[in-house]
Formats: sequence, C-alpha cells, structure tokens
Amino acid sequence: MTTFALIHGGGSTAWDWHLVSPLLRDAGHDVVAVDLPIENPEAQLDDYVDTVVAAVGDRQHVIVVGHSLGGFTAPLVCDALRADGLVYLSAMIPLPGERFGVWWTATGHDRETIDSDPDVLFFNGVPRELADEARRRERDQAGAWMSGAWPAERLPDVATLAILCLDDRFFPAGFMRRHVGDRLGITPVEIPGGHYAMLTHPRAVAGALDDFAKEIAAA
Repeated sequence: MTTFALIHGGGSTAWDWHLVSPLLRDAGHDVVAVDLPIENPEAQLDDYVDTVVAAVGDRQHVIVVGHSLGGFTAPLVCDALRADGLVYLSAMIPLPGERFGVWWTATGHDRETIDSDPDVLFFNGVPRELADEARRRERDQAGAWMSGAWPAERLPDVATLAILCLDDRFFPAGFMRRHVGDRLGITPVEIPGGHYAMLTHPRAVAGALDDFAKEIAAA
C-alpha cells in the first residue's frame, strides 16, 4: 500500500485534495493531507516539512505530491521521509539556491501571456460551489522562506513524475512542458483540467497518481 503525502499550493489548504483523497483510498492507498503553517510570517520551509513529516508518522512507501507552490516543499519532504517517489502537479520546480522571486524570470514564466483575472487563472472550469468554497478557505501566504534561497543541494534522486494540466491558465501547457523538460529531463503526463484539476478532474489526478504508484511497486 502506498501512502500519498499531498501538499497544497500557496494560500490554500488540505481541502484542495478532498475529491482526490477518497479515490486514492478506494484504489487501496493511504492518504495524508495537511494544512501547512503558511500564515506564520516567520515560518521556514523546514517548518512546512516538519508539519508533513509529523502527519505521515511511521507510514511506509510514501509518494510525496506537491501542487503549485507546493513544489518548493515537496522535494524537501521527499528527502526527509526517504520517500519512494515525488510528484509535481502543476507545480513549481526549484533549483538549489533559487529564490521564489527569481523562479518566475529564471523559468521564463514572466514572458508568458497570463490573464489578469484570478478566477480565470485558478478556477477556470471549477464548479461555482467548489470555487466559492475554495475562496472561502483561502489563507494569507506568508513565510520568511520566500525571500531566501531554496535550501536543498539537489533535487531528490527518486522516481519522479510531473503532471501537466492541459487547461491550466496559470502555468500553461507549453510553459510546463519546457519547465519540466529543462529541470527534470522528463516528459510530463498530461491530463485535462485547469490549475485546480483536483477540483475539476479528480479522477484524472487520482488515476495518474495510482498509475505512478503501480510503476514504482513493479520496479
């Protein structure tokens, strides 16, 4: 049985995974999703990592999944847990020493044509009741770590999957193909859905994660 440690994106909560989690459990997996201490202005990435590690406890065969800004946390959690696998879901992939503010220009995201409407960027395709609930649960994204260098010396040397969402308006498909290729040297799995595919296409997200777990188990 695989344990999926699910890490939410910036300003968000573990609720983002509430449609995906039962599908993973139905497939025979365990799931851990937690609220990171993102509202603490003094929080470092180590604090985020400690929160996830404490929630996972002594569970084994862990695959860490990071969504969006969660891509800065997920590799660190992966190392801390000595996880079996790592997944970037529409996620930022940092390099050693890279600052959050530099990532946008270093990856070329600043040259993308991005809509100025947050509803279009983040909630395209999300049913109104789910989008309204997601907005109600939004939290301030703070954290001293955002002005510092990403602390790892390398990306984890484990089985790694990137999931690209074809209708994502924030991290467009073309951008993400380049980003994943440049930083991971792999081809992403492509699924339907926007930036919050967990809310629009939870079966596609869960299916990609389940397939990845099976690949790791068979290796």
